[in-house]
Amino acid sequence: MNRNLTVPIIIVSIAIPAAVAFLILVPQVKVDFGFNTHFLPLFHAILNSSTAILLLASLYFIRNGQVAAHKRANLTAVVLSSIFLISYVIYHASNPSTLYGDVNHDGIVSVDEKAQAGPLRYVYYFILSSHIILSGIIIPLVLFTLQRAFQEKFDKHRRLARITWPIWLYVAVTGVVVYLMISRYY
Repeated sequence: MNRNLTVPIIIVSIAIPAAVAFLILVPQVKVDFGFNTHFLPLFHAILNSSTAILLLASLYFIRNGQVAAHKRANLTAVVLSSIFLISYVIYHASNPSTLYGDVNHDGIVSVDEKAQAGPLRYVYYFILSSHIILSGIIIPLVLFTLQRAFQEKFDKHRRLARITWPIWLYVAVTGVVVYLMISRYY
């Protein structure tokens, strides 16, 4: 693969976070997909944890010279991340955002609910914020890292992977942490 995909990667890297932000931030009528989507946050946590395991396996494989297994682990992680993204869009297109501490599910976190959630609420929002920011950053990093591997520019691939891998792992792990922290409020 000798094609330069820089422009398509940049377009995708801008379009995906913009679409997700639009779905979450712009009040709108929610879409009815004809099935109950309330199970999707758990599905997302499963996808994220599977991605994290694959990334750890990928590191193990490449450090032990198992290039083919490394490639399969990373491509599977990309597929799972893509499924996650599609599923995440479906969930947020069909459900209002869940607020940390909203015990009575009225879409407002009252003073009493904030007090009940306590300082853990700040930990949650810190983790969520870093997760969201890095989720946008990881898209072009993964795509450019893959491009360099497919172009067999392994020195460039390796240099970029040293940045991409820990960020991608952080995003996958914090996705699970965010789910575990907010799941009681679904």
